[in-house]
Amino acid sequence: MSERNISHGVILVLGATSLLGIGVILYGLNRGPVQEESAVVPAAATAAYGQQLLRETTRLLGPEQPDPAMRYSGNGLDCASCHLESGTTPGTLSLLQSASRYPRFSGRDGGEGDLRDRINGCMQRSMNGKPLPRDSVEMIAMESYILGLGQQYNIMSDEKTRAFEPPAFVEPQRKASIDAGKVVYEAKCQVCHGADGLGLKQTADLLDGYVFPPLWGPESYNNGAGMTRVLTAARFIKARMPLGMPDLTDDQAYDVSAYINSQPRPIKAELEVDFPELWRKPVDSPYLPYADPFPQEQHQFGPFQPIRDYYEQLNAE
Repeated sequence: MSERNISHGVILVLGATSLLGIGVILYGLNRGPVQEESAVVPAAATAAYGQQLLRETTRLLGPEQPDPAMRYSGNGLDCASCHLESGTTPGTLSLLQSASRYPRFSGRDGGEGDLRDRINGCMQRSMNGKPLPRDSVEMIAMESYILGLGQQYNIMSDEKTRAFEPPAFVEPQRKASIDAGKVVYEAKCQVCHGADGLGLKQTADLLDGYVFPPLWGPESYNNGAGMTRVLTAARFIKARMPLGMPDLTDDQAYDVSAYINSQPRPIKAELEVDFPELWRKPVDSPYLPYADPFPQEQHQFGPFQPIRDYYEQLNAE
């Protein structure tokens, strides 16, 4: 699902014109209430560069980057592997409204976080890497790009902000079937992502990234990423996959999400420190510990409603 070969012309014009000015200006206007960084915006931290970082994360920040000091991402994914069309398309995992959601409380981190914190969360989990310095050119450029998208969204017509997606995913009230998900994967997914789930590379050089990203294995997201949650993955898959013609049923999206997330992937250290208040942990969070008596397998694959019912009963007492 990498975008390098999927019509970027319009997006490039957008990034190099309106977003460039808007993003840098908004950087100074929309920062969170508690900021320790300098207010000076580096000249190189343009919104256009931020967009390029989202589209070419592997090349610019990945493990094969020629400059060791610039190796922040730890796998073969680009940010645009999930944030399709550089996040400019309304709907699931769009970035158009992301800026308006921060700063906000994060149950996973146990405190309030701003947009830079969110970017670094993705760097450490979806990208299986390490955090960018908060005052780095790359961080400010990505922030500027996303802020610019928010300003763009505010002036878009209702027609332009409408998401053209299938009906939203409705959670099946059962355990997800890995076996059924394998059948769906073979029929709908492996033509792009490969029978082995390892994606389709641009070239033999990993620096060039992927045409279609790996869904598991060493070059995919780690087990602390949001996409390892079956319900999160199912919502994305139902809305967006197969690319360009999403047509999966709720059951198919649910089962194929379980199949994909049953496969091996990088392991993130110290996940036990996530969600200091364990009752805030999403019911489909696949890793220990939990504040309830349900087994890890049920948190991984469902059914999830009994877990919700347990917490609702606790709150009612």
